[in-house]
Amino acid sequence: MSNTSFLIVPGLRDHVDNHWQTLLAAKLPNAHTVAPLEADKLSCAARVEALQAALEKIDGPVILVAHSAGVMMVAHWAQKYSRPIKGALLATPADVESAFPEGYPSTATLREHGWLPIPRKPLPFPSLLAASRNDPLASFSRLQQLAADWQSELVDLGEVGHLNPAAGFGEWPEAQALLKRLDV
Repeated sequence: MSNTSFLIVPGLRDHVDNHWQTLLAAKLPNAHTVAPLEADKLSCAARVEALQAALEKIDGPVILVAHSAGVMMVAHWAQKYSRPIKGALLATPADVESAFPEGYPSTATLREHGWLPIPRKPLPFPSLLAASRNDPLASFSRLQQLAADWQSELVDLGEVGHLNPAAGFGEWPEAQALLKRLDV
């Protein structure tokens, strides 16, 4: 890959050792990760500011590598900030406007912490939205609509759950191929 930096944008669970994002960051040259929050862990605004702070430390071209609620952080960030972004891999976004399974924050809690509504404006950079057909945190049809709203290219991953360790993903080799498509 080129001199591009890659900024890993984790979801609400932040850094997970055996997660594909963590494993990918160890392989990529010029990889950075949005730092976990010490307080206000559910605050969308605090997470957007953490994303901005991470970007301010990177010179040159950047590709965002977001997963789950990290994708929503990117969408909210794009509404507030302006910086050239080379591209974004938006993997299995969490549909914060729909009810999550037990053990996840409620829609009311997410609304209270600024996650709703989901920004629907086109993203100002190229993006690939990698969607699962059996994700417990987002229906495929909702992800198709988000891809259309954001003018992202939809990548159908098939049935990969939420593309996390619980769904059997540590390594996700397809991520590097998708990043190569963005790093042109």
